[in-house]
Amino acid sequence: MNKLYKTAWGLVLMAAATPAFAQGGAAPGTGADWVVITSGFAMAIASAFCGLAQGKATASAVEGMARNPGAAKAIQTALILGLALIESLALYTLVIIFAKVK
Repeated sequence: MNKLYKTAWGLVLMAAATPAFAQGGAAPGTGADWVVITSGFAMAIASAFCGLAQGKATASAVEGMARNPGAAKAIQTALILGLALIESLALYTLVIIFAKVK
């Protein structure tokens, strides 16, 4: 058997095993409320990446303004637009969390 053939059979076996280990939904009040826990992690991850992206965008904009002061107005406008779009990631995550957590 070649390697591709073994890999294909492995994928078929894994796909067939997935329904065998599936569980039904947990009844309310049984302690299996993972939506609340994972929503906290989702907001933390979204906020962390937003902070990193905003810091990188601001640093790049300041460096660009320092190199070319004549283009400062255009760079500032692009920076504000970019920061608003980056911040929307965290806001969308927050909206989804409020929609899912009851």
